[in-house]
Amino acid sequence: MIAQKLSRFPFLRMARDFRYAMVFNVACALVVTYVLKSDGNFWSSLVISTCIGTTAFLLIDGIRLAVWGEDGDPNWVVFGLIIAAVAPVAQMAGGWLAGQFLGYRLHGLFSFTSSSAISSLTITLIAAAAASVFFAHREKVMRAEAELAQEKARTETVARQALQAQLQSLQAQIEPHMLFNTLANLQGLIAIDPPRAQQMLDLLIQYLRATLTSSRASSNTLEQEFALMEAYLGLMQIRMGERLSYSFDLPPALRAHEVPPMLLQPLVENAIAHGLEPKIEGGHIAVGAALRDGVLALTVQDTGRGPEAGPGKKGTHVGLANTRERLRALYGDNASLTLEPAQPEGALARITLPV
Repeated sequence: MIAQKLSRFPFLRMARDFRYAMVFNVACALVVTYVLKSDGNFWSSLVISTCIGTTAFLLIDGIRLAVWGEDGDPNWVVFGLIIAAVAPVAQMAGGWLAGQFLGYRLHGLFSFTSSSAISSLTITLIAAAAASVFFAHREKVMRAEAELAQEKARTETVARQALQAQLQSLQAQIEPHMLFNTLANLQGLIAIDPPRAQQMLDLLIQYLRATLTSSRASSNTLEQEFALMEAYLGLMQIRMGERLSYSFDLPPALRAHEVPPMLLQPLVENAIAHGLEPKIEGGHIAVGAALRDGVLALTVQDTGRGPEAGPGKKGTHVGLANTRERLRALYGDNASLTLEPAQPEGALARITLPV
């Protein structure tokens, strides 16, 4: 039973409190030496204050922590009686210990009828009471700070959960957008070109299998992201034939860099739907990644009609808007998505991300 109580006793808290108790001891020695003008020098006053103050601290703070614990508020009436009872005991025990260090007996501390003993006891009571109030107030402040930190952590957790839910909602709108377009194209091919329809279905299954895990992850590597775009563009090339060609530029140093999943999907979709598909001869799509001045730039450039030509066909209008929302939710103002005319023709979509 005693061993269990000792294992639960907050020795670490008491050790931290002892540092402040030593400051009180030094302050008492300074007051006794230079304010009350005692007969001894500062060093003898410091030894006496340290012995008496440490004894009082060990008894008072030890009782407080043992009875009320780290987080409990003491009953100040009971605690005041404890301080009053401990003060004379600390003065006698600490005075005897100080005498052992100094090499002479401190007679004035043991006779409570003498003025020096009463003065010393008064100082001990005042210092013990002040220190006890300080420690109790300090722990109350520490508890308030801990509660504030816990509340902040809970708030941040809720914010992260809300952000994750928002990102998943935005991402979920992008995936059906791509899937519905592909299924509509597949439906058309079944009637006019069954072999190509079968090939497209096989590629679609391969693509969906590859994205099943990564599309629900919090991040993808650029290597995974480019592999997904290669599978997607392979699907689109089955449908568009020679009207679509594509290329990738991913430096080896950036292959393992992590980005939000499905980030390039809406840009490539937009380039096909509004740039290349409405154009009779089709065109080329170049997907690239580059690191410049601590900023990661992801680009999708096409040789289509250009952004000033307007929408090539009716769409859900969620791709680029959702990408901007995702970037804003994840990076704030540190990320951006721009769409501008490319040279000599077509459109250039650029995403910039902080590294």
